[in-house]
Amino acid sequence: MFKEENIVNKFIELTKIDSESGQERAIADKLKMELLNLGLEVNEDNVADKIQNDIEGDIKDNTGNIIAKLKGSDPELPTLLLSAHMDTVKPGQDVKPVIEDGTIFSESETILGADDKAGITMILTILRELKQRKLRYGDIEVVFTVCEEEGLLGSRNLAVDKLNADYGIVYDSGEEVGTIITEGPAQTEIKIIVKGKAAHAGREPYKGIDAIKIAGTALAKVNLGKIDEETTANIGIIKGGKATNIVPDEVELVGEVRSRDEVKLEKQIQHMIEIFKDTAREYGAEVEFEIERLFSPFKLNKDLPLIQLAIDSAKELDFTPELITTRAGSDANIFNDYGIPTFNFGLGTNHGHTPDENIQIENFTKIIKYSLNIIENLNSL
Repeated sequence: MFKEENIVNKFIELTKIDSESGQERAIADKLKMELLNLGLEVNEDNVADKIQNDIEGDIKDNTGNIIAKLKGSDPELPTLLLSAHMDTVKPGQDVKPVIEDGTIFSESETILGADDKAGITMILTILRELKQRKLRYGDIEVVFTVCEEEGLLGSRNLAVDKLNADYGIVYDSGEEVGTIITEGPAQTEIKIIVKGKAAHAGREPYKGIDAIKIAGTALAKVNLGKIDEETTANIGIIKGGKATNIVPDEVELVGEVRSRDEVKLEKQIQHMIEIFKDTAREYGAEVEFEIERLFSPFKLNKDLPLIQLAIDSAKELDFTPELITTRAGSDANIFNDYGIPTFNFGLGTNHGHTPDENIQIENFTKIIKYSLNIIENLNSL
């Protein structure tokens, strides 16, 4: 039986390995060794070759997704996929985890990295328990992805032909333990480039067309934030201008639209396009758009056998199971798109993507017991 102390030590060990998006080499090598020691067949795909130009920043360490397989003790049982991502958001270097009153925090101004090293720790422990306790289980496939925080880049370019899973569980949600995410949104990235005209800002500003002013005017008219219960929109990056004495001739804005409803998503995108087109036309400027679908929505039927098994297992362990929708994307979106029915587990992490990120130690034990209960009862499907 696993010891809570060992789980905490493993989690802390992983959080101390820097792995911001695009810099996952060190943790990937560590996890490959861990999986090999557990007796899994381990491979790394060539996703790095496909996504190098999409990773933000200059450091790109050529790391692929890890795809590992544990041969089941009963090949007649369903094959189950377990997945988490290796990368973290910034600031994620030199993390110093501390424990206070049963909760793990980051001591410094970095994130803790529970998103998603908590998920990785849980999966490693589950695998170890399956081996040591000689439980009855089908084949287990493990995928640790890169660049999830960069728009699911790793899973979107995964060597999916190497997977044969019947069902999947992603360990990557901050929701409460017992929460089962069965529905998630589509996400589309929108890049807007406003092109004006440069001029000397002091001597003859009237000869210029201020791209930043045009972008700001358009932004003031665009509906952003929570559009409705299913739809959100955000502009997260703005870049433009060369010097204070030059009327800016170009500005680039990058944002996103998410929705669980495809019609609403398209309507919001068109709303943003029309506002920027009309505003640019009003000032005699030009505007260009680059639209990229990052991932599709997913919605699992609550009668799916794995979901019913998860509900029953939660009740058996005195959790309160809750099926929910989310506005956040995860690798579950992609695995469902690949045809593997996959839900996302709530791990009970708090304040993700901030220096206040934390997780209660007891959540590790709860999720591991929960997962093992599901795996042990896969024969009922």
